[in-house]
Amino acid sequence: MKKLELHWKIIIGMVVGVLVGVLSVQFEWGPQIVIDWIKPLGTIFINVLKLIAMPLIIASLIKGLSDLEDISKLSVLGKRTIGIYLLTTVLAVTIGLTIVNVIQPGKTINEETRAQLEQAYQTEADRTRGMAQEAQDAGPLQPLEDLFAENVFVALADNGNMLQVIVISIFFGIGIILLPDKKVGTVKKFFDGLNEIILKLIDLIMLTAPYGVAALLAALVAESPSVDIFIALLWYALSVVLGLGILIGVVYPLLMHTFTGKGFGFFFRGISPAQLVAFSTSSSAATLPVTMERTEEHLGVDREVTSFVLPIGATINMDGTSLYQAIAAVFIAQAFGMELSLAAQLGIVVTATLASIGSAAVPSAGMVMLVIVLSQAGIPEAGLALIFAVDRPLDMCRTVANVTGDAAVSMLVAKSVNKLGDPKVKNWDDHYQPKIK
Repeated sequence: MKKLELHWKIIIGMVVGVLVGVLSVQFEWGPQIVIDWIKPLGTIFINVLKLIAMPLIIASLIKGLSDLEDISKLSVLGKRTIGIYLLTTVLAVTIGLTIVNVIQPGKTINEETRAQLEQAYQTEADRTRGMAQEAQDAGPLQPLEDLFAENVFVALADNGNMLQVIVISIFFGIGIILLPDKKVGTVKKFFDGLNEIILKLIDLIMLTAPYGVAALLAALVAESPSVDIFIALLWYALSVVLGLGILIGVVYPLLMHTFTGKGFGFFFRGISPAQLVAFSTSSSAATLPVTMERTEEHLGVDREVTSFVLPIGATINMDGTSLYQAIAAVFIAQAFGMELSLAAQLGIVVTATLASIGSAAVPSAGMVMLVIVLSQAGIPEAGLALIFAVDRPLDMCRTVANVTGDAAVSMLVAKSVNKLGDPKVKNWDDHYQPKIK
């Protein structure tokens, strides 16, 4: 019998998790059982992925930079990576605004539903506004200042400091490039070996992915709010999903096919396991190890490119988040009976683009940055309470878009520098079986 590929195992895990969650809510004691005995397994899975993400960024980025051997190559990679990321983000925001203005989901929400949501989620909305206020109170150059850590070890101790770690790693890698090999050869070999060890650990971690995904989705269903609230927000959710679907199913594969010549099927077969992990974890950072593995081994992107483009993408390329912020901002305005001018919506394009760059690669971080978008457009921040009910499942969907965008851009950058080749692995499950001697 043919062995099931990993993405099918993950899909089965997702289905089992949803069924367990649905079954649990049929009993008064069911949700608590899931929360106490099943949810921790999913939390462990996410924590282990996050645990490996920071060492992976350091080892792969330093190794990738040290392999360049020429500082001019770093300049080319950096310019093309940032340029394409910004282009896709603006495109995503534009798609979101177009959809929300055509469908106008906010006008389907009545006063009674609005009052119920505000009452149910006001506490969470207040907390989110407080967190966002800290970001707003900072000076205009605070994001630039935050890129540079004053203590290496403090930066390494917090996954929220991923951009700082990337800057540190790039700085360290540049130092290696500028020195002769006889002086830094030992250091390069150390990071080469460290990178291989981390990739092997990822192999082992991914063997548990179906079980971790099942636990995460079972807990999500068990903790979900009232179904009536989901129905009231159906048009909003469909608008976001439609926008993300266009981004994932049309824009990214079309860009990839146009500039690399690779087929749609080739792209989705290669990246699908990373998409499924992104869907279940809602974290680009947690999915990063899988994204790097799939992009390099199955899409043919050279490690020199993946080790540079993907860690940066996991922190600044949030196309799905920016699309969602655009739709959410206009949706809330519509729900409150506001008509946004063209200038206000253009402001949303700029703010959502910058906010997506500043969003942490962790679940629901986009919700915090959305407050800044709302404030810039003059939209009541209390409207956050309107979308909390469906934010978690939509967060899962937009993370898939974020990860898919990272993979597509890595292929475009690789093609532009002649670093796109044939896949190294034909059967991922065979590759991921631990070799026991």
